[in-house]
This record gives sequence, C-alpha cells and structure tokens, in this order.
Amino acid sequence: MSDRVPEGSVASDQREDLPSVSEQRLSQAVAAQLALQRAQPLPGGLYIVSTPIGHLSDITLRALDVLDRADVVLCEDTRMTRRLFARYSLRTHLLSYHEHNAERRRGPVLERLASGEVIALVSDAGTPLVADPGYKLVEAAIAAGQNVVAVPGASAAIAAVTMAGLPSDRFHFEGFLPSRAGARASRLAALAPLGATLVLYEAPGRVAATLDAMADAFGARAAAVLREMTKRHEEVVRGPLDQLAVAFAAREVRGECVIVVAGAVPSEARVDMSEVAERLAEARRTMRLKDAARAVADTFGLSRKEVYALGLRADAEGDARETGVHAENGGRVGAGEHNPADGFDREGSQT
Repeated sequence: MSDRVPEGSVASDQREDLPSVSEQRLSQAVAAQLALQRAQPLPGGLYIVSTPIGHLSDITLRALDVLDRADVVLCEDTRMTRRLFARYSLRTHLLSYHEHNAERRRGPVLERLASGEVIALVSDAGTPLVADPGYKLVEAAIAAGQNVVAVPGASAAIAAVTMAGLPSDRFHFEGFLPSRAGARASRLAALAPLGATLVLYEAPGRVAATLDAMADAFGARAAAVLREMTKRHEEVVRGPLDQLAVAFAAREVRGECVIVVAGAVPSEARVDMSEVAERLAEARRTMRLKDAARAVADTFGLSRKEVYALGLRADAEGDARETGVHAENGGRVGAGEHNPADGFDREGSQT
C-alpha cells in the first residue's frame, strides 16, 4: 500500500500545524479591521495609550496602530515597554518619561506637540495616569491647546472590581496608601465612612500590614486581594479583612496587588450600638478594653477603633457620674481621689 499523499491533501501529522477554519476567519477579520484603522489619518497630539497589565494579548488593535505610527512613545521604563514592542514587532522610538525626569522632559515634549507630532504616552502596565505619572504632561498639553486623545484598554483597578465579587455600582479608587503607619491610619479613618467599594493598589511587601490596618479601621468587612492579574499565577483571595491580614502575614507575597474592600454599611442598616455597648461591657469583665474591643468588633463587623472609642466614652461617662455623686456628698472626695476612710482606691485595690 502506497504512503503517497494525494495531491492537494495534507498528511494527518501535519494537520495540527495548520490553522483551523475559525482561526483563519478570525485572522482575516483582525487584519481587515487593522487595515481600516491604518487607513484613517492620525492627527498630531498626545495619545494616552493603555497597555496590558500582564497578558500581552490584552492590547487593542487601535493601540497597536497608534504605537506603530507615533513619532515617539513616552514610557516609564523602556525595558518594560520593549517587551510589548518585541511581541508585536513595533519599531517606534522609545523615550523615558517618569517622575524623576518629567520636569526636564515636559518642555521638549510640548515643543514636539506644537510642531504637529504624534506622541504616545504609556505606563509600565495598564492605563496611564491611574496611579502612574503623566498628569502634569496632560495638563500642560491641554493648557497649550494641544490635542489629547485616550486610547482605552486594560486597567488593573477595573479588572479587580469585576472579579472581587463586591458591589460594583459605586467604587472609590484610592491608589496607594501612605507607607508610614500614622499617615496610613489617618487616611483609612477618612475612608471608613464611604459607602462605595474601595479599590487600592499595594506593593507585595506591605500587603499584610495594610490589610491589618484596614481591619483596625474598617472592621471585618468583606474584601478581596487580587495578585498577578491576567498572568500565569493569577490569584484572587476573598474573605473578611481580619482573616486576610492573618493569611497574608503568614506567606510570602510576590507581584503587586489590588485590594478591594466593601464600603461602609448604610446607617439605616447598621447594628444597634446599644447592643454593642452591652456586649462590650460584658466582655470587659474578663478582658482588657483593647482585647474586648477587638472581640466585639469582629463579632459585629465594626471597626476596632470605633468599639474601643465606645469603651472610652463609657469610662468617661462613668467618671462623670462618679464625680456627680461626690459633688452631691459635699465634694468631700473628688473623682479619682483616694478616700482614706474606705481603704480602697478607684480600681478596687485595697490600700
């Protein structure tokens, strides 16, 4: 029997190397759309081009066209952008533009815009100006009357909101929190009342500390930590903030993360604070205020600081009542003073 393959047919061991009919159809459609895009004029101006956040296939045809036809591409790190350029055989000149050289670069860039050039601005990943440099350049270009055009695409913040499993009808993008603990706590206290879902970026080395600070400020709110999105080791971890803080403190974290946290509970749906106060008073019979506040806060899903403050107010009110009693007795013993007649100090320890 002959091994000869009939003319016009393909050997079975070669068929896997050929594109399927659907692949051919898709390739033709993409090529046609790109040809239409390239047939359109590209006016001079500053183009804000979104690039993939990890998976290099997450690039739009329009973005490829603009990057290919631009006179220059401004980027944070030329090494990062060259990876994308190598994948798609782009040859446009790259020029670094980041927070350390922006002041020096801005003037020459504006001059090139004034001459009618097409200048593209990209970040290392995702959409420029979202927790990335570039705002002042856009502001200056607008002030100079130059054309500013957005070429939308991937965004880590938007992708995280869609995968977190938390309300997405309203969300607040915070970006990176301050690295110093005090400033971070102050900022979280300001964010605590917001009813919108919160979206934050964080470096891997600070994720556990940030989650713990959030648990202190927000209580055991539902949250999600998204790591390495669209990449091979993509991971989404969901749960209450306090549990996430413990989990991430016990592991090594690699890759920048996005943290998404549920917003504050509407006031009409909040728990009865009188019940919280009763539970706190009960817990304080066997615990210090700090530990009791933590336990009660976790039970009701409240901020630990909020419950701790409730305990301090209860102490203050108790002191005020005690002061009033002493005043009625003629002010013989003031609040917090030791009465030698009874042999006990205020904490109940015999002297």
